[in-house]
Amino acid sequence: MIQEITVLSGKGGTGKTSLVGSFAVLAKDKIMVDCDVDAADLHLILNPEIEEANDFFGLNEYFINRDVCIECGKCEELCCFEAIKDFEIDVISCEGCGICYLACPASAIETRKKKCGEWYISETKYGPLVHAKLGIAQENSGKLVMEVRKAAKEMAQKENISLVITDGPPGIGCPVIASLSGTSLVLVVTEPTVSGIHDMERVLDLCSHFNVKVLVCINKFDLNLEKTGEIEKICRKRNVKIAGKITYDYIFTEALIKSLPVVEFSDGETSRRIKSLWENLYNELNR
Repeated sequence: MIQEITVLSGKGGTGKTSLVGSFAVLAKDKIMVDCDVDAADLHLILNPEIEEANDFFGLNEYFINRDVCIECGKCEELCCFEAIKDFEIDVISCEGCGICYLACPASAIETRKKKCGEWYISETKYGPLVHAKLGIAQENSGKLVMEVRKAAKEMAQKENISLVITDGPPGIGCPVIASLSGTSLVLVVTEPTVSGIHDMERVLDLCSHFNVKVLVCINKFDLNLEKTGEIEKICRKRNVKIAGKITYDYIFTEALIKSLPVVEFSDGETSRRIKSLWENLYNELNR
């Protein structure tokens, strides 16, 4: 059976990707997945060599065939995004809803596949990595997340790998839901700030909605012990375990500059805390 650990954060900048990079070093028999397709950066730590590149097609792109168009104006009238002017469709403004395509009495509006990004299967010194890059100003990141997760699961089955570790996107939107659904265990990385606590609670609510087992890691916990205590109180009330607490440490920045996971760059106190965090995660996954 393939198990999946998904690492989420309610906001960006909590250190989620740095922790996932260290998990790549510590875990055995795994595939890494970067589902933060809007702003992927796990590759900065894992230094992958791309072995396979695939195009990703999102919503269809619509255009008006002027040879068929009778210039009735129906499409412009119905387009709530104001994407149609002078019988031309602005591809930037168009949201791909297709109402013009359905309503055109002359069948003058045609559709074609629209490339929105790429996804990759790569190899790293720590094992396989499946990751992606969404095009500039492109939509459907949730669909691309599902594509990446599907590819990782298929590779795991083919190569008899039992564990998938996923670096999820921040927030609680569509890409997060696509990363969360069907996972075995979620680790929520937060920090002791007002916004960190607020956004952590939103992710915990989301995990509860999908009935997914969840643990919490408090990064930079020593910056504000009062807020750290507040996070611990919230977790006790919700019956959510604290899997680990990581100190504020410049070693994260130093490791990133060297393009290395923290636990490979250093064997100090922070690395020991990350190793303990991984052991707690792995033990909880296999309970």
